[in-house]
Amino acid sequence: MLSAAQLVRIQGVGATGMRDVVAHAEAPRGSLQHYFPGGKDQLMAEAVAWAGGYAARRVARLAAKLENPTPGNLFAAMAAQWRDEFTTTGFDAGCPLVATVADAAATSESLRDAVGKAFEGWQRPLAETLAQFGVPPARSASLAVLMLSTLEGAIVLARAHQDVAPLDTVVEELRPLLDGAVTSRRRASTVD
Repeated sequence: MLSAAQLVRIQGVGATGMRDVVAHAEAPRGSLQHYFPGGKDQLMAEAVAWAGGYAARRVARLAAKLENPTPGNLFAAMAAQWRDEFTTTGFDAGCPLVATVADAAATSESLRDAVGKAFEGWQRPLAETLAQFGVPPARSASLAVLMLSTLEGAIVLARAHQDVAPLDTVVEELRPLLDGAVTSRRRASTVD
C-alpha cells in the first residue's frame, strides 16, 4: 500500500503502473496478482484507503502533541507537516487522495468511491477532535470539511507555485475562525 500511495503522490494514478509499484516496494512481481486479484483498481483503492487511515491517525498524533490544544493549533500542525515536507524534500509529492480524484474520478467509480470513503474516514476523527476541543458537535463536522478542503487547496497551490506561502496564509486566515468556534465554557477552562 505504502509504495502505491507514494508513487500516486508524485505521478498520479494514470502514470503509476503495477510494475512501478512492485519495483518501488522491492516485492516479487507475482505478489501483486496474489494480493490484488482485482488488478490496478483494487491496488489503488486499497492504497487510497491506507492513505486515508494514515491521515486519520495523524490527526490523533498531532492533537496529542499540542501544548495548547485548540482547533487553530491543530490546523497549524496539520499544515506544518506539509510545510516541513515541502521545505525538506521539495514539492514533487502531494496528497494521494487528491491525486487519485484528479486522475481517476471521471473514469473509475470504484476509485472515486474509495477516495470518498477515505476522506470521510479522515473527516470523522478530525470532527471528533474538534468536539473534544470544545467545538459544538453540530459545527465540528462542517469545520472538519472546511479544514480538509482548505488544507488540500493550499497543498495544491503550494505545489503549483513551488512555495509554502499558501500554507502559511490559510493557517493565518483560518485560525481565528476555528478558535472562535470553541464554546465559551470550553474557552474559560482552557484559559484557567
